Amino acid sequence: MASAPTSKYNSHSLENESIKRTSRDGVNRDLSEAVPRLPGETRITDKEVIYICPFNGPIKGRVYITNYRLYLRSLETDSALILDVPLGVISRIEKMGGATSRGENSYGLDITCKDMRNLRFALKQEGHSRRDMFEILTRYAFPLAHSLPNIGILNEEKFNVDGWMVYNPVEEYRRQGLPNHHWRITFINKCYELCDTYPALLVVPYRASDDDLRRVATFRSRNRIPVLSWIHPENKTVIVRCSQPLVGMSGKRNKDDEKYLDVIRETNRQISKLTIYDARPNVNAVANKATGGGYESDDAYHNTELFFLDIHNIHVMRESLKKVKDIVYPNVEESHWLSSLESTHWLEHIKLVLTGAIQVADKVSSGKSSVLVHCSDGWDRTAQLTSLAMLMLDSFYRSIEGFEILVQKEWISFGHKFASRIGHGDKNHADADRSPIFLQFIDCVWQMSKQFPTAFEFNERFLITILDHLYSCRFGTFLYNCESAREKQKVTERTVSLWSLINSNKDKYKNPFYTKEINRVLYPVASMRHLELWVNYYIRWNPRIKQQQPNPVEQRYVELLALRDEYIQRLEELQLASSAKLSDPSTSPSGPSQMMPHVHTHF
Repeated sequence: MASAPTSKYNSHSLENESIKRTSRDGVNRDLSEAVPRLPGETRITDKEVIYICPFNGPIKGRVYITNYRLYLRSLETDSALILDVPLGVISRIEKMGGATSRGENSYGLDITCKDMRNLRFALKQEGHSRRDMFEILTRYAFPLAHSLPNIGILNEEKFNVDGWMVYNPVEEYRRQGLPNHHWRITFINKCYELCDTYPALLVVPYRASDDDLRRVATFRSRNRIPVLSWIHPENKTVIVRCSQPLVGMSGKRNKDDEKYLDVIRETNRQISKLTIYDARPNVNAVANKATGGGYESDDAYHNTELFFLDIHNIHVMRESLKKVKDIVYPNVEESHWLSSLESTHWLEHIKLVLTGAIQVADKVSSGKSSVLVHCSDGWDRTAQLTSLAMLMLDSFYRSIEGFEILVQKEWISFGHKFASRIGHGDKNHADADRSPIFLQFIDCVWQMSKQFPTAFEFNERFLITILDHLYSCRFGTFLYNCESAREKQKVTERTVSLWSLINSNKDKYKNPFYTKEINRVLYPVASMRHLELWVNYYIRWNPRIKQQQPNPVEQRYVELLALRDEYIQRLEELQLASSAKLSDPSTSPSGPSQMMPHVHTHF
């Protein structure tokens, strides 16, 4: 079964949306059916439940479970509530109460989600009524534990645009003016033998041979050698990314690695030093020596300067987001809001990431130095810093397709561990590898879009859609940890790209205030006074807090733009008709008044 080319569906329908509104996004939604279904989606079971809504109290409804979603429709005449939750969003399913539990609605299921909400369903106590629902949900929400294919593999949606064609590394490097006399493209990693978490195609200094690269790889964590991410079009300074050097407690040195960093510096004759930004706090970098890691010391790496950016590790970020969820769901306590928000330290972390990216961008933009960025393994904080700095420096990445390329390049191809950080299809909710690193990056992008409202082609819906499908597993874009794993699983052949959904209906994701600018560098203000909690994402499930959607100013602006386009089209048609008449001698006007067509407008 295949959908029409324009098939579209937005997975984050709000809890209080009515039945009438749920058919707006183009999935096969027959109102005679109880539940909408995507092509390839199959219905498993349904059951009558009581949904314990944290905002409106208990609501009687029927829950339908497919291999992709949990869908609840209210059975009460005074409530049109619908819940539409992709199973990939579920982090944990727990049984609530026991067979002898007393109290109304005390027996059922408690579901913890990855998108800042929890769901509670009460069921009848007799006959183990929750067992089958618990087992089915567990089976399809966590397919990895049950040897089932991911829903993304089963998705048969068809779009009129192929999102897998968005990113071509050769074309992207060519856009940057590469290769050139100082930088070359190497296919040393085409079979992922040099580094199994790097992409097949890498850009490295022209003077470094493939044998040099192999020797450097032995001294970098996970063999993640320094490679080029971005080159400045004018001053030719570069952003290079890698992992930490394997210095260890004994302070080991590697002449090949030291020479290689000097070769990177010498690709630009105008600079005397290579700046190294280590994303970690100094104390963490020192502690990493105990496990064989470390950092570049001055005595070993001449002509370099090292700065620590004090961005904390994945465990600190995970705990910080948990605290955010505690204060935003289900209720927001107004009286202590500011102190509660401060206690999460979330905006503090956002500030540190943005501050680090600003330093990278400023160093490169000024032409004073090329920059090397790393953290421990070079796939979390490093990706945040390089991609945000590139977004600040290069206006191309602020377009819709440019941003998609940025995500494909710096996050997906360079091995951010999406499967481990999100826990796709994995029931181990307490896994220490889980962390909201990519969410934090998107939050930083949102903060920038608030400060520069005309600089980005995409709108807030675009960013929220990306985050929703980060969890949903409906698309193959964020599945698996690295490019080599995706190739092994034939992801581009067996799944649909998220960019297919977005690029087949771009108008929905466009910022009407966007003004295209070339070569403008954006420097956001990263002080706490200018940062704010992203309410439309973190508190969107609360109908009392939800901001007005859509923004009335934005809506009116869109209407005026459409009106302008309509008048321009009508004017062009009249001009064409007029010129046709003038070119026909038999209809030549006899007087000047006949030469002017009358254009009637509302103005």
